[in-house]
Amino acid sequence: MKHFLSINDCPAEQLKELLRISAKLKSLYSIGDRDLCLSGKVLAMLFEKPSLRTRMSFHVAMTDLGGEAIYVKPEDIGGLGKREPVKDMARVLSRYVDGIMARTFEHSTVTELAVFATVPVINALTDWSHPCQAMADVLTIEEHCGRLQGVKIAFIGDGNNVARSLAFACAKLGMKMVIATPAGYELDAESIQAANQISADSVSQTNNPNQAVAVADIIYTDTWVSMGQEDEKQKRIKDFAGFQVNSELLKSAPAGAKIMHCLPAYRGYEITDEVAESHDSIIFDQAENRLHFQRALLKKLMS
Repeated sequence: MKHFLSINDCPAEQLKELLRISAKLKSLYSIGDRDLCLSGKVLAMLFEKPSLRTRMSFHVAMTDLGGEAIYVKPEDIGGLGKREPVKDMARVLSRYVDGIMARTFEHSTVTELAVFATVPVINALTDWSHPCQAMADVLTIEEHCGRLQGVKIAFIGDGNNVARSLAFACAKLGMKMVIATPAGYELDAESIQAANQISADSVSQTNNPNQAVAVADIIYTDTWVSMGQEDEKQKRIKDFAGFQVNSELLKSAPAGAKIMHCLPAYRGYEITDEVAESHDSIIFDQAENRLHFQRALLKKLMS
């Protein structure tokens, strides 16, 4: 395993290994012990998009493992591929650091970094894929459901990068997923087909959120307006009416279905405050597990 760019690129056994390492390190650090496997190592963190959880979780994970992280702000980069070619930046950084984490707009940016870098490259988010989030989600689901095989996820909202990464995770790890979106916001057919080629009938779509949650173990939502879509905000709010995760929608779901959101949550839009704060919400366990999964990922790639 040289890079971590997309869940679709990783064999199922590799994903399972990362989950095992995550659980082991989570347990280790919970008792105050440490694994300093990255002592003396440095991670460059490149950000085109700002973030709270991504920056903090990767920085803390590197520190926990004995290494260091350097935060590279959007203005320091001048736009990846704009001030200088991505391939030049990849080769220069490879001579300074031991790993590169990138949070970018275009997925082609991280794939080009990986082609030219001689150190591991991690996709911390692109408009196409959010694999670190999805794997932290899977870790959370396994903890709360006691299994992955046969778990049913209802994803309510936009067919976005998170939905795509979760779809591939479901196909590779034995889960089922129904994506409920308004017409015109579905996950692309190519991604659905690719997931179902891995495991038949693992991912389906509907425009009916009540139908999607009817047999769900997990009800998952995300923002309706991602970074870079601000000009579409009012249109999206109108189009997504009826797709809010609220107490009325939960009447169609099994009792005890767990609520997930990758944050930041815009309460009153895609989810209500009541549901986000409910007993069945595991949103903050999910946020915490970003740290535990990324610790495992860094250990696997850089130690």
